[in-house]
Amino acid sequence: MDVVASEAPRTGTGARRVLVLQGGGALGAYQGGVYEGLAEADFRPDWIAGISIGAINAALIAGNRREDRLPRLREFWERSSSVLPFNLRMPDSTMHSLFSEAAAAWTASFGVEGFFRPRVPPAMFYPPGVPEALSYYDTAPLRATLERLVDFDRINAQEIRLSLGAVNVRTGALVYFDNEHCTIGPAHVMASGALPPGFPPIEINGEHYWDGGVVSNTPLQYVMQNEPKDDLLIFQVDLFNAHGALPRTLLEAAEREKDIRYASRTDHNTEVDMKIHAAKVALRALLSALPEELRTSPNAALLGDLSYENAVTVVKLCYRRKPYEGPSKDYEFSRQTMLDHWRTGLGDLRHAMEKRGEMTCERHKIASKTIEAEYFP
Repeated sequence: MDVVASEAPRTGTGARRVLVLQGGGALGAYQGGVYEGLAEADFRPDWIAGISIGAINAALIAGNRREDRLPRLREFWERSSSVLPFNLRMPDSTMHSLFSEAAAAWTASFGVEGFFRPRVPPAMFYPPGVPEALSYYDTAPLRATLERLVDFDRINAQEIRLSLGAVNVRTGALVYFDNEHCTIGPAHVMASGALPPGFPPIEINGEHYWDGGVVSNTPLQYVMQNEPKDDLLIFQVDLFNAHGALPRTLLEAAEREKDIRYASRTDHNTEVDMKIHAAKVALRALLSALPEELRTSPNAALLGDLSYENAVTVVKLCYRRKPYEGPSKDYEFSRQTMLDHWRTGLGDLRHAMEKRGEMTCERHKIASKTIEAEYFP
């Protein structure tokens, strides 16, 4: 466990509980297992932020009653994982790797039920400029699945805050659809997961959007920047790991490149946030040293507001690759692998909870701006 802490302690009682879900395609089943473990521990999120497959999992959680969230997650992943027309016994990682690549090829050829299907006719047969000319697959099945499994009225009633990251294709800007600021529908979830060129851009109010992972694959910074007052307890579930061994083969090189590309800028953002924290600590110290007449001036009051900090705890659980996995791991939707990812997520969460103890700020007396704990089973 690595811990990064800062000075100027405060008591973090009554913190808002936040679940942050990274994108990662088929690896998203791992987040389902993690959520099962969180539900066992009675971790009830007040706010969920997601990108790509994390946005889909987030909508399934926020868009259902508490007792229905886990069954809806299971239903989505069972429906979205292929039952292949063959089943292999895999005595070693080499055989498992061959199975995994075959399963990914099956997905690429035939799509995933309830999620996406190959575009027929292919994109090249459509005139330039129409949506069908911009992707290999049609995601209409995902819309039908979301409409069936997610209660969008519940989402927009704001029982849980929901924030979904997407990229404006025209401007290149990362934007967030947040139920505190707009009405969320199936299109917003689909936009967050519209990874090009596989999936088509999604039109919302005259603008077109792609997968938020094109810019940043983890919505942690959005959460940190958009809650300056309340204390936060953030549970972050990442699906790609920025740290890894030097690859030995072309396949391993392709996988390693994908891990680095989608591992997001979490470490960089945390470093920047800590520098901002240090500046605020210094500013508070300067303000306290001012004479009385200056301390009560309007300028000092403004600087005092700017230097205020909430207490934030970030607990990060990061998926670790299996020996059999290659660069196709994010679109390997076989039922066997989905169940493996789910079990791994549940096991990792239980292991983390044993190490960490009950997930409450009262227990940890979290006081610093940011404490990041990484659990690597």
